[in-house]
Amino acid sequence: MNSAVYEPVGSATSCQPVVNKLFYSLLSIPVVPMDEKTEELRDIFIDVTDEDTVTESQEDTRGSLAGAGDGNVSERIEGVIESMRERYEFETELSTERLCELVERFYEGDGDAEIARALDESRMTVVRARLDLHLVRDRDLEAPFDVGEFRRALADDASTADLAETFDVSESTVRRYRRVVEAENESRQANDRYRDEFDSILADADLSERITEDVQQDGLDDATEGMETDVSF
Repeated sequence: MNSAVYEPVGSATSCQPVVNKLFYSLLSIPVVPMDEKTEELRDIFIDVTDEDTVTESQEDTRGSLAGAGDGNVSERIEGVIESMRERYEFETELSTERLCELVERFYEGDGDAEIARALDESRMTVVRARLDLHLVRDRDLEAPFDVGEFRRALADDASTADLAETFDVSESTVRRYRRVVEAENESRQANDRYRDEFDSILADADLSERITEDVQQDGLDDATEGMETDVSF
């Protein structure tokens, strides 16, 4: 038998329908690193078909979702960051690559302290970098004063000292909330374009990951459906 090509038709053996189904099901499984389960499934296929080689056409047909797109996601995020860098003056010296990691961790739900540890930066640096990217958290606006009045005072070009006196807070507190409000204002002036782009990129990546997992599981289920084996998975 030619080990390079397998024609799953024409056999009169009783196991041929199962072999055919297994053959075509395996074609739909995405290319992923073999774990113990998929390796045993491959061994079953080889035992039943006497084939130990995957043909070139099979390699071309098999899915490419798994593991694909990770680099593309980072590239797209970095593209948005570079676009923002050209338009705005960033407060930190973090590289585009590290800002990309910040964005990804932000969308994974990491807090500022967790991101700071991952980047080996101070929490203050992370907060400033995050606001540079228009990534405002709800709790960023949990202020010890009326934020609406604070916005209006900022619009009137009140000085930091005057704001501190008016709202009975320290000047550092004023500067902190000024950055948040300015980040929101910048985002609104850009019609939330950059935040929406981050949302879209990360949503696409999450959907792709879930589709990959579903396709892989469906392929394994189809491949083993109707087969009787004492192999313990």
